[in-house]
This record gives sequence, structure tokens and C-alpha cells, in this order.
Amino acid sequence: MPLLAAADYQPALKALFDRTAAALQVLLPGARVEHVGSSSIPGACSKGDLDLCVLVAPGAHAQVVDLLCGQGFEIKQGTLRTPELCMLQAPPEWARGHDLALQIVALGSTFEDFLRFRDALRREPALVAAYNALKRAHWDQGEDAYRAAKARFIESVLARPGDCL
Repeated sequence: MPLLAAADYQPALKALFDRTAAALQVLLPGARVEHVGSSSIPGACSKGDLDLCVLVAPGAHAQVVDLLCGQGFEIKQGTLRTPELCMLQAPPEWARGHDLALQIVALGSTFEDFLRFRDALRREPALVAAYNALKRAHWDQGEDAYRAAKARFIESVLARPGDCL
């Protein structure tokens, strides 16, 4: 599957985000649900997946993960898991034909970087252009190389003064 231009996927994923966020707020009234990932960044190319960051009180993290797993979400294998972060894959009835993932993040943790990275790219279109160019350059080099290149870019953005707060 090729990388998709923003116009080819963002409108549908924005609508799916809105529906999913509303449903999550009913299940998790104390949570803050944020649209993250490329689909949340105007002009960003993507493989067409939807990522949501669900911020919860640190003491509620494990309980929220358990509640969502009871709703059919599955813990994503091969991803980082800590007491402050858990990646979940949405079941088909939530995903509606898309790849939909949740990042369950403890408020105040370093994993709020999902938001800091998103906000930096939203502020600076030049960063979006650089991120798109990097993705296109590494897209056909295998998943590991693609993810490693993206990780280096994300780390460089987050290391900039002003983007770490």
C-alpha cells in the first residue's frame, strides 16, 4: 500500500476520530482524548491509520486498559508497554474498516510526547514537509528501517528548545 496524500485520507479519519472520541468519552468520562499521529497533522502523508491518545490519571491507567480490553480492544504486540503507556488495537466494530489504535497514556508522563510532536508539526509546515519527505524516502526500505527513520525524526523534533515542554 502506498503512502496516501492528506486529502485522500484525512477527511474520513477525522470523522472516525470524532465518533471514536465521543464513544470513548462515554466509557471513560475522566479521560482526555486527543487525535495524534499523521492523520491529525494537516498535510501529512500517511499509510491511512488513525491514532488516538487517551490520557488518564496515572492511578487509573491499568483499570482503563482492562476496561478497553473488555470492549474488544487488544494490546498491540511488539510495542512498548509500561505502567504509563499501553498501545491498543481497536476491534472491527470500532475501526470501521480502518487501522485504529489507542495510546493509553498516564497524564504527566513522558509519553505525552505524542502531543508535543503533533503540536510542533501543526505549528511548522516546514516540519510536515520534511517528515513527508523522510517517509517517502524510507517507505520502501522495510518496516524496521521506516520506523527507525521516523523515530530519529521525532526525537530530533522533540529535542528542539521549546518543543520539550
